[in-house]
Amino acid sequence: MTDPLRLCVYATVALLAWLLGPWAVLGFAVLGFVGYWKARRAGLTRSTCVLRDTRLVLAYLGLIAIAALAAIVYSLIGT
Repeated sequence: MTDPLRLCVYATVALLAWLLGPWAVLGFAVLGFVGYWKARRAGLTRSTCVLRDTRLVLAYLGLIAIAALAAIVYSLIGT
């Protein structure tokens, strides 16, 4: 049987996102983007991520970061 550590990691990330809101989402998106960017520059073109192509993963993480940034700006400006 494999260790379900990944599920614990998912729960921890979800908890941080819940507690810190869009700031945590932005942080994780930027962290992931930078990691994939460096890996792509080092020659990685295929990922084990569901999206497979690292360009798609970078686009996905970039969109998440933009959405989180928009949520932060919206919360600072107010309604």
